[in-house]
Amino acid sequence: MNQLDALRQWTTVVADTGDFKQLSISKPQDATTNPSLILKAVQKPEYRPLLDETVKKHAGKPLDEVIDRLLVRFGTEILSIIPGRVSTEVDARLSFDTAATIARGERIVALYKAEGIDTEKRLLIKVASTWEGIEAARQLEQKGIRTNLTLLFSFAQAVACGAAGVQLISPFVGRIYDWYKKSAGASWNEAESSGANDPGVKSVRQIYAYYKQHGIKTEVMGASFRNAGQIKALAGCDLLTISPELLAELAASNEPLQHALDAKATGADIAKVSYDEAGFRFALNEDAMATEKLAEGIRAFAADAVKLEKLMQESGK
Repeated sequence: MNQLDALRQWTTVVADTGDFKQLSISKPQDATTNPSLILKAVQKPEYRPLLDETVKKHAGKPLDEVIDRLLVRFGTEILSIIPGRVSTEVDARLSFDTAATIARGERIVALYKAEGIDTEKRLLIKVASTWEGIEAARQLEQKGIRTNLTLLFSFAQAVACGAAGVQLISPFVGRIYDWYKKSAGASWNEAESSGANDPGVKSVRQIYAYYKQHGIKTEVMGASFRNAGQIKALAGCDLLTISPELLAELAASNEPLQHALDAKATGADIAKVSYDEAGFRFALNEDAMATEKLAEGIRAFAADAVKLEKLMQESGK
């Protein structure tokens, strides 16, 4: 049994890609996308026609709507290959606007429904884990729209998402690791900060333990991996979303894989926590890593959304 098959025994494997033609190789249960991945995909010759066709078909409609239609086009292609769910992201530029996030999420759902997709079972609306995004997700969930809270770097964000009853969270393992490695500079010791000691891995383990100990139903999906060691250290997490390159690396290895996380044995008890808006904002502010990476992530996704818009404008000329 290779390591990818071993991982599937305990964890739902999710592909993190906009390149849907690769999905038949790794055979994931679910798939996630984001603006950066879609931008990367449409710059490839085999995917550019999807952008051009979408722009031509919906000429004259607002650019933000055409982008959503492109995201849904990719999503429906993905759903034709995988058996599970696809995550489609709301524009990051709406990360601090609850009402606009809800409206955009509802429009994406409507577009999928128009394609005959059972959105309650097969779609997750991806939203940034800001206070406003979490509140939007709370309201979307109450309407039967399932959500995936992304750009999650802190325990406070995870606590708020659990309290909001969101379907799933995506803590970013690799970006947490990046921050601590950069912060440590020359004093960083890779060997001592790998596996279970990796700061990104430790963050996900804490969140996973907290959710399981307090009966929080929100699914935990580790994301943004830099190496296979981070994935192995989280074997047993509810879900893990993995790049095609790392999926291939796991599939090529026949070394034994240990069950690292167990919902029945999560370690020391973690006290129940709750936040109002002021408490959440202060807790997030106290976490320099989470504050910086959240802001950086929103800026990066927003910049890629702008680049995608420019490609569409060029296509329509």
